[in-house]
Amino acid sequence: MIKNIRCIGAGYVGGPTMSVIALKCPEINVTVVDLNKQRIDAWNNEDLSKLPIYEPGLDKVVAQARGRNLFFSTDVDNAIEKAEMIFIAVNTPTKTYGEGKGKAADLKYVELCARQIARIAKTDKIIVEKSTLPVRTAAMLQTILDSTGNGVQFDVLSNPEFLAEGTAVDDLFNADRILIGGRETNSGEKAIDQLADIYANWIPRDRILKTNLWSSELSKLVANAFLAQRVSSINSISELCESTEANIEEISKAIGSDSRIGPKFLNASVGFGGSCFQKDILNLVYISKSLGLNEIADYWEQVIEMNNHQRTRFAKKIIKNLFGTISGKKITLLGWAFKKDTNDTRESAAIYIADKLIEEGAIVSVYDPKVSEQQIFNDINYLNSRLESENQKFIKYFDNPYEACKNSHAIAILTEWDEFIDYDWNIIFENSIKPANIFDGRNILEKKKVQSIGFNYFGTGKI
Repeated sequence: MIKNIRCIGAGYVGGPTMSVIALKCPEINVTVVDLNKQRIDAWNNEDLSKLPIYEPGLDKVVAQARGRNLFFSTDVDNAIEKAEMIFIAVNTPTKTYGEGKGKAADLKYVELCARQIARIAKTDKIIVEKSTLPVRTAAMLQTILDSTGNGVQFDVLSNPEFLAEGTAVDDLFNADRILIGGRETNSGEKAIDQLADIYANWIPRDRILKTNLWSSELSKLVANAFLAQRVSSINSISELCESTEANIEEISKAIGSDSRIGPKFLNASVGFGGSCFQKDILNLVYISKSLGLNEIADYWEQVIEMNNHQRTRFAKKIIKNLFGTISGKKITLLGWAFKKDTNDTRESAAIYIADKLIEEGAIVSVYDPKVSEQQIFNDINYLNSRLESENQKFIKYFDNPYEACKNSHAIAILTEWDEFIDYDWNIIFENSIKPANIFDGRNILEKKKVQSIGFNYFGTGKI
């Protein structure tokens, strides 16, 4: 039975996953390591509101397990040495250079982990892929680990995460499925069973699926591709609705009532974001092209194209309805995170919409209940659309939504935070430049209610 688990990577996957494993398996010593000292210090902070990741319920899990059998450290070598099972949960961003630029996953951090494990390990270990990785990454890891020549036995498993940010803790507690892929050898099957035994402490065994490595790695990419496809599909119809008298919410309800389709991921919006959807689809595109499957690649690439189009279309709608020019006008963005109940901003629609508005000369004010000013500027500067000093002039951060909205020509809701619904919109209207405009990118406000106040209301997929 596994008694010592280590996880390399204390981010959105590693931190919550290990916290829940530690909580549910008090007999297992769990240590999460990361080279980022600032991040580790945040995980160890006595003030649980200062955790580096905001996830509802995560603070309570950490409070129960930390110091008992859950630890956070920067000592990677020591963690590797003492581990029986090592989870790899490091970042795998899309490549920004060389072969596969813009599509392939950058595996340099994964490879560095493998080489460090191979160098340090003196006893047999199970290595678990937790990062989202392209197909055949496990084979690469196995090759590196087996080349040490020190007689250590390594078994590489694929255990992809299926967490939705904002509900990650609940997703871990009540997983639809746990997927474990491994080599079809005696030692590989034994390793699969050992990992399955850990999850079986709280997940029913019939939800723990065992596959080969290829199937496990590809299943993660395909799952995210299918979900993203639904978002792009409903968003494509939202544009059609805005050109007719159809209502996207009524259509979503009608088709979602079909048991073959179901209601999830059918809310029209400004598009999907986050760390996984776009990256995983691009991985799928790259893999398909590398195998000569160009028609497959073209099919999935269109999902990304539609998502980009939805962001651009939303920004253009603001410009069009503000008399064709927004130069010098104050536009307030409510929400910067890519979805509610998280502080993750990766690939958030808000970044690209803000960039387009700034390009047209707008003064962009931003409020988000969980995203910091520094993160907002980091995101917009990362695009390299203009000098950082220019971004400083065009973006204004507020920690109060009413101040953010004051003297605005338009307000755009880009994240579906529940608190936005409960604002006193009468006050916001009184302090807005007239005509006062709301562009509801998430369809969270009641159209008739805000119109009765005096706002011009522009929803997504409805007129």
